[in-house]
Amino acid sequence: MRQALLTLASTLTLCGCTHAGVYIPLQQPEVPQAAGIEVLFNQRRGQTYTSPLTGKKRKGDNLEQALIEAIASARSEVLVAVQELTLPGIAQALIERHQAGVKVRVVLEHQYRQPWSLQHPAGLEPHAQQRLRRLKRLGHEDAIRLLDVAGVPVIDDTADGSSGSGLMHHKFVVIDQQVVLTTSANFTSSGIHGDGDAGQTRGNVNHLLRIKSEKLAELFKAEFAQLWGDGPEGKRDSRFGLQKDNGRSQTLVLNQQRVSVLFAPHRRKDQTNGLTLIKQKLKNANKSIDLALFVFTAQELADVLAQKQAEGVAIRALVDQSFAYRSYSELLDLLGQQLPDHRCVIEKGNKPSSSPLTTAGVPQVPRGDKLHHKFAVIDNRTVITGSFNWSASAAHRNDETLLVIESPQLAAHFSREMDRLWDHAKLGITPRLKNKLQQAQKLCGSGVLLQQ
Repeated sequence: MRQALLTLASTLTLCGCTHAGVYIPLQQPEVPQAAGIEVLFNQRRGQTYTSPLTGKKRKGDNLEQALIEAIASARSEVLVAVQELTLPGIAQALIERHQAGVKVRVVLEHQYRQPWSLQHPAGLEPHAQQRLRRLKRLGHEDAIRLLDVAGVPVIDDTADGSSGSGLMHHKFVVIDQQVVLTTSANFTSSGIHGDGDAGQTRGNVNHLLRIKSEKLAELFKAEFAQLWGDGPEGKRDSRFGLQKDNGRSQTLVLNQQRVSVLFAPHRRKDQTNGLTLIKQKLKNANKSIDLALFVFTAQELADVLAQKQAEGVAIRALVDQSFAYRSYSELLDLLGQQLPDHRCVIEKGNKPSSSPLTTAGVPQVPRGDKLHHKFAVIDNRTVITGSFNWSASAAHRNDETLLVIESPQLAAHFSREMDRLWDHAKLGITPRLKNKLQQAQKLCGSGVLLQQ
């Protein structure tokens, strides 16, 4: 009898219920982190932290705290290259290390270099005005102003004497020439936690990698050195964009895991560029490809996916809704659709699939948030990630990081994140896309033009 009861209890536990009829959701087992590579997700299931916006527990890993702890651990050097920094906690951590005698250097995108507390809405572009209002409502101290007052050396991508590169889009930190933190997130509240004036937001959907490798740190430090030159008060010898010496990807082995890193941009004729590297990895897929992308506008990658679909490779593709249904979105190609732009012009080289992919669409994220990942998982073992959006701008204009990591253990974490997003995704021709197609038909009829 006792054995029978034990068997019944075990069965009830496995089915996620109890004899009283109360549903108990099955808990996913923890996936160990890859050797030397830790990955965090700001909306991860099964993890919680206290939101600095609400003071309440929320789901996810605290990416800001991970960055602060890494900076606080520095004993000799902290190198930061990030598009945007508005979180005062990160600024304070950098200031504390600077005041302790640690060499601290910060590179920003020039659009976000000026302290926001010194800006006036008059003269700002609408997007910049909205950003200023949001920062004021958050009530945070001005992170850039804090750095400037403390004397922390900061430059931006005008330090080369230009008006700025395409975008200084890096998002990495190098600690003591030993540890690299690289992420899809900007160091902002909206990038990590959410917007202070929108309680439903959880921050753009992002991840962060913390990699312990002196060899990898050396490669990132060399990239940083090109950006930095001799700093804010010296010669204008910083190099950004196409002025940099960006060669082919470089590969190292970390605990039997192959890690390749490529820094963008490259000239269009240079076949060592990031889109070519991604294309090569996609072509190698034998069983499956998962994509979670903020921007997907590279036709050559859509063409490879169509080829892999024809070969029987299982593909799941999610693109952020703010980009998914634009005329130049390659998600439309995967869905077998095309949209003319406001001039009734079809994108040059557009190739809607003749076999629409039914496993492609947009994720459902809290209103105000975006799917900001830039990752792919191939055959449950290869992870493509970084700051690199799947676009020509990322490959040929912006300062970017692109990583390819061969690690089934790391891939398992990204696959689980993909599963989370997939649970509530909207696939195929959604009502919103159907409406856009109908509006385009009314506007243009059949009188669309091909872009020359």
